[in-house]
Amino acid sequence: MPDALFADPRLARLYDAFDGPRDDLDLYLGIAAEIQAKSVLDIGCGTGSLAVSLAASGRTVIGVDPALASLEIARAKDSRVTWIHGDATTLPPLSVDLATMTGNVAQVFLGQDWEATLRGVHGALRPGGYLVFETRRPEQRAWEDWSRAEPRVRSGVREQLEMLDVRLPFVSFRHTYRFPDGSVIASDSTLRFRSRPEVEQSLVRGGFEVVDVRDAPDRPGREHVFVARKVS
Repeated sequence: MPDALFADPRLARLYDAFDGPRDDLDLYLGIAAEIQAKSVLDIGCGTGSLAVSLAASGRTVIGVDPALASLEIARAKDSRVTWIHGDATTLPPLSVDLATMTGNVAQVFLGQDWEATLRGVHGALRPGGYLVFETRRPEQRAWEDWSRAEPRVRSGVREQLEMLDVRLPFVSFRHTYRFPDGSVIASDSTLRFRSRPEVEQSLVRGGFEVVDVRDAPDRPGREHVFVARKVS
C-alpha cells in the first residue's frame, strides 16, 4: 500500500508545496532529450511534475502510480498525459523509449517487488529502450541528516520528520502533519538503500545493461543516477 503521504487526499494536496521546485527533474528532461525519447513511462509519477514537463515538450507520456489521491492531482494538471492507477507490474501493453523513476521511487521496493518492477519495466520498453532512475548512496548516510531536520510549515500545516529505525539496508521514518484545525496525520515510510554493485547486478539479471552511472546535480556526491538499456 502507498504511504499516507501520497495516498491520503489531504496530504497529497500538500505534496507539491512541501516538495519544492523539483530542480532534480532537469536531469531527467536532459536525458530524455539526449536519447531522443519520443515516448516516456514515468513510474511512481506521484502528482505528475515530471510527466507534465515531458508532455509539454511534445512527447507521448504515461504516468503510473498506485496512490490514487496523488494521481487525481496529476490528472487535473494535464490531460495530454495518460494517467494509470497501478504500478509497473500492472501495465497494459506498451513499447516506450524511456522509463523513469525519480526521487525515492526506486528505493520503496524492499524485496522481490524490485525484481518484479524491473520485469514490468523491461516489458514496457521497446527493444533498446532506456530505464533511468536514482538511488541514494548508502555510504553517505542520508538518514543522519534527516534525524536533524527542522520542522517545516506550508499553507499553515506543520511537518515534522522523525527517524523510526535504521537497520540497513532498511531505513524507516515518519512524517507527522499538524493542520490548523488541530488534526494530525502521520505517514510512515521505509526505504531500501542498495549499493551500486547490488543495483547493477539486479539490472543485469533483469535484462538490462548499465550504460552509465551519473551524479545527481541537485545532490552532488550523494546519489547514483543509473542509465540502463534493455538488451534482452
